[in-house]
This record gives sequence, structure tokens and C-alpha cells, in this order.
Amino acid sequence: MMPLKKCTAIKALLWLALTCVGAHAWAGQVAGTVMQLSGPLMAKKMDGKVKILAIKSEVEQGDTLLTEKETYALIKLIDNSEITLKPNTSFVIEQFSYTAEQPDGDHAIFSLLKGGLRSVTGLLGKRNKERFEMKTPAATIGIRGTTFIASYVAPSAMPLPTAAPSAGPGLAPGLYVHVLDGLIQVSNPAGAQSFAPGQFGFTPNFRQPPVLLPVNPGLPFTLPPAFLPSPSSGGAPAGGTKAAAIDCVVR
Repeated sequence: MMPLKKCTAIKALLWLALTCVGAHAWAGQVAGTVMQLSGPLMAKKMDGKVKILAIKSEVEQGDTLLTEKETYALIKLIDNSEITLKPNTSFVIEQFSYTAEQPDGDHAIFSLLKGGLRSVTGLLGKRNKERFEMKTPAATIGIRGTTFIASYVAPSAMPLPTAAPSAGPGLAPGLYVHVLDGLIQVSNPAGAQSFAPGQFGFTPNFRQPPVLLPVNPGLPFTLPPAFLPSPSSGGAPAGGTKAAAIDCVVR
């Protein structure tokens, strides 16, 4: 008979091996495709490799997408939702799974580490909105069938005031949101706040609750002329600049 300690150790090793295999399979699943691009876009993989993306490149679960200072990138996910990244943005696809015939398997978890984006809800968000999360360093965004803009301003070396900012440049650090359609809920340990179409919100950090702003604090989202209308809105096929050539891996 095998000793109890040895048996327990073997079980633990088997569980760890299965967990690693599952994590590896999860990380490689396709989440969407780059549809439009105005400059360099990179994907940092979970193994540390960096891949330069082009139009029609696939993005996967586990990817950290990084845009350059003049890059806008439209990612169309497999449920027809869209994420448009602004320049100087770091965005993580932590988990995204969608199968038309299996709504119980829906999951959408993202992280906006810095920069900004526009999110348009797809089929997953319409049938399982409670399974959509967009995390930021200041709060988590949930949706109610929504189009919204989010921007996270990281703290600088010199601390800025955390009070609700007025319109204009030099925004205080924190999460800013603007709802174009539907509803969102922004929440953190300090509180929660819902925002409706046309409303703007601000959350300084996890220690302070989200607040409603009376005016636009200065959140421009102007796409470059090189961008063509999104295919999902009935426009021309996706195009872009000469950035769209082939994929390559930076080792």
C-alpha cells in the first residue's frame, strides 16, 4: 500500500500538471481579429514573446495589446463586439470565450492598464451582460448593452489632486468614462455608480467611489482619416495604412 504522504504528493503534482495544461490551452484561444489599424500594434504573449500585428491578425486570450503614440486599432471579437484602442494604450484580453450554442460558457474579462478605448457590446454582452468585466487600476466597468469610452490616466511622479476634474488638459489620474449608448456600472470597494447615455464619470482610485461629472472633462476620441467605416456598421471593408503587411515575432 502506498504511504499517505506519497499519495498526496502525487495527486498534487497531477493537479498542477493538469492546471498548467489547461492554462496553456486557454491562453492560445482566438478572441478576435484586427480589423483596422493606423500604426504599429504589438501583442505581448503570455510566454513573453512580442508579436507585431497587422490587419487580419488574430488576437488571443492572454494577449496584452500595446499601441504606439499615433496608433488606433480596431479589434473585432468573435461575438461581433468591438474594441477600438487609442494611442499609448495597454490593454489585456484576460479571458474571452463565446460560442453561439453555449451561452453558459460566455466570459469576457479585460484589463485597461493605461490609455483609452471605445467598447461596443456584441452578442455576449447582450445575452450575458453580467459576465462582462473591464478592469482598471481604479475601478471595474460592467455593462448593460452598451457603447462607451473609457480612459485611464496613470499617476505621474508628482501627485495631482484627486478631486473631480474640470474640462481641459492636464487631467488628474484616474478612470474616466463616457457612455454613448446603454448603461454602465463603475464599481470599486469604495462604492458604485451607474452612468447613462451622455453622462461622464470619474474614479480617482480604488479608495474613492466613482462620481458623475457635470461636463466632458476632455475625452476626445477622434479616429484618424485612414480608418474606414466599420464593416459591422455597413461600411466599406476594413483597410488601413501600410502597417498591414505580415505578422512577425520579436524575440
